[in-house]
Order: sequence, then C-alpha cells, then structure tokens
Amino acid sequence: MSRQGFITQGAITVKNRQIAYVGRKDSLPKIKAEKVIDARGKIALPGLINCHTHVAMTLFRGLAEDKPLDNWLEKSIWPLEANLTWEDVYWGTLLGCVEMIKTGTTCFADMYFYEDAVAKAVEETGLRAVLAQGVIGANVASLGKETLKQSFFFVKRFNGSANGRINAWFGPHAVYSCNVELLKEVRRLASEKNVGIQIHLAESLEHSKKVQEKHGISEIRLLEKIGFLGSDVLAAHCVFLSEEDMQLLRKYNVKVAHNPVANSKFGLAISPVKELLDRGVCVGLGTDGPASNNSLDLFESMKFTALLQKQHYEDARVMKTWEVVEVATLGGAKALKLKNVIGSLEVGKRADIILIDFDKPHLKPFHNVYANIVYSAKGSDVDTVIVDGRILMEQGELKTVDEEKVMREAEKRAFNLTTR
Repeated sequence: MSRQGFITQGAITVKNRQIAYVGRKDSLPKIKAEKVIDARGKIALPGLINCHTHVAMTLFRGLAEDKPLDNWLEKSIWPLEANLTWEDVYWGTLLGCVEMIKTGTTCFADMYFYEDAVAKAVEETGLRAVLAQGVIGANVASLGKETLKQSFFFVKRFNGSANGRINAWFGPHAVYSCNVELLKEVRRLASEKNVGIQIHLAESLEHSKKVQEKHGISEIRLLEKIGFLGSDVLAAHCVFLSEEDMQLLRKYNVKVAHNPVANSKFGLAISPVKELLDRGVCVGLGTDGPASNNSLDLFESMKFTALLQKQHYEDARVMKTWEVVEVATLGGAKALKLKNVIGSLEVGKRADIILIDFDKPHLKPFHNVYANIVYSAKGSDVDTVIVDGRILMEQGELKTVDEEKVMREAEKRAFNLTTR
C-alpha cells in the first residue's frame, strides 16, 4: 500500500525471512510455496510499530484510575513497582505480547525493570522489539550508578539477540528522575556502543516546571546543553513544547513517540504532532504502558491521533488518514532505527506483515481503505500476523504461546502483587 492507493488482486511472497515479491497476483513469477495463505477479503499492511510502552504494566491495568500523572506515579505505581519480581515482569510481558500480536503490532519499544524477562517473553512469542533497561537516580547517586550498570550489561547481552529481532538500548527514565551527570554518562555509553536511547521528555507540565526552576531552561534545552540530543534519541510524549524546543528536536533529528490515549487519560495537553511533522521531525506512534492507557491496541491510537490533532488545530484537514497509517508503520520504523528493515511492504525488507479482515459490517462499504483503517478498524479485525517470515497468528489463532495459560498466570500474579 502507498498514499496513492493500494494493490488489488495482490500477492506477497516471503523467502528467508524477507519479502521476495509484492505486486499483482497475475504478475507473480511461478514458485512452489511451502505455505499459502488465502487473503481474499483482507488487506495486507506492514506490521504496526508501538514506539513507547512498558508492557509488563498489564499487571496494573485498571488500578489507580482517575488520578493526575504525578499522583498516579508517586502514590500508586511506584509503590507497586517496588514489589515487582522477575516472574511478574515475565508473565505481564507475555500477556502484553499476546495482546499486541492479536491487535496487529509486530514490533515495540519498551523501557522497564527486569528487562531480561521482557527479552525472554519477546523471544518466545516471536515479536520484534527495541528494549531498554530503565535507568533512574535523580537524588540517589548510588541508585543511578547501579541502574546504569544494569542497563550497560543488558545492552551487551541482548543487543542483536533472538536472531536479530531484539535491539537493546539505554533507557534513562526522564530528565527529572536522572541527574545531569547520569544523563551525560548514558550519552557517552550509547555513543560508545552505537545504540539508541529511550527517554520520557516534556510529558508533564509539573515536571517540566521543576526542571525549569532548577536549571533555568527547558528539559530539551538542558539536554542540548549537555550534548545529549542526537538522531539516536527516542523521546516519548513531547507534549509541552516551545517553538525553540521543536526547533531543537528538528536540529538534532530527535525522534518522537506520540502517545495520544495515555496523554488524554491523564488530562495532559495535546502534543503538537502536526507542527512536528511540518518541521520534518520523525514521529512514531505509541500506547504507553497498559496501566496508563489500558490498551496496547494501536488501531485505537491511530484514531485518537487523527481526531485529537484535528480538534487541537480546529482544522479537519490536519493529519490525513494515509499520514496516520504512515506514522504507525514507517514512522515507527524510522524512530527505532529500523527503516531499512521494517515499516513498509518492500522487497528485501523483513516479512513483518499483518492481514486485516475487511469482511466485516463496520468495514463496509470499501470507499477509502485508509479511512477504514484509521476510523473504522479495530485491533480485533486483525486476522493473521507474520514476523520475520514466521506466522505468529493465523485466522485469530496464536501459534507461539498458550494464550489461556498466559492470561491465567498473569491474572494470578497481578492479584498477588496488589496484596504483597
């Protein structure tokens, strides 16, 4: 598919984990296939890419509702996270991976604790991921050193693992939760190891004000001052941005992970995605964690993105539907430094493909495929999911893990966690 249209009566072939052919079925070279998927009535898309989440927080889904962000974090979530175990994170991540497969996400970026447990779940489910062991330590130097050490060893061990499906990055939590020296050291190590950095940035007005009061400049201006910004930085949220902030993001080619549902749930402002895109800033789409969004469904996030930008700018022409789909696919691939690997259905790219069943009442009639995808489709319409040439789900049936077992074990651990 492209912004100009889509291929009807099309065919895709996969060989050695890569896309070998994309085009009209009547132009397909004669081949002998080991497996044929009948995709009549379905639309093929590149797998959706979730650029920001904390997947294991599925265990907190439905807890601490209707609270502002600062209170939610400090009074509810952080105390719960203090009791997390490796097994909790593993099963919580498995649950999130199942949800993502069933709703068409084939690659995701994650920042959390016990990230080796996340890596294990990713390897078992067959997804692709960019993972970061969280680094935190604004007021406790020893904590910062210890979490950075853990992050360093995580990068060494897991970057390029799972047959290349896992990339490991550094994950400083935020400017307000990491002191300047810690951020400088993260920057140095990321450059040394040639890996990316995930960070929360300009998410909360309260946190942004604290940084401004302490340093006399904005979060983004501070990061520029210490030499942190670069094309390998993925900044989540970017809600409260000045004109100078947006110019700096463009100047240093910083990537932005937009999380419209979670931002809306916390009553935060609307990120100026239109202005970022107009300036040439790369924007990908994220859900944030399943505790602050309650869903990992990127179809929902696509619809929120389109509607909120139109409402924010009071202009129905803002965020064309093809543009939203591009943000959720190729935009995400660029944000995760994977544009040459995934994000579009092109010969030579990895076979990360989803099939959406359009033979549904809410997807009829078929006037505009992009409008149907953004405004009408739901994650539950995803029929088949392929990652790296491997079928993870076919006709709604998972092929890699026991869905029922994952749900039972994750729910048991979630209830146990709240009583510890």
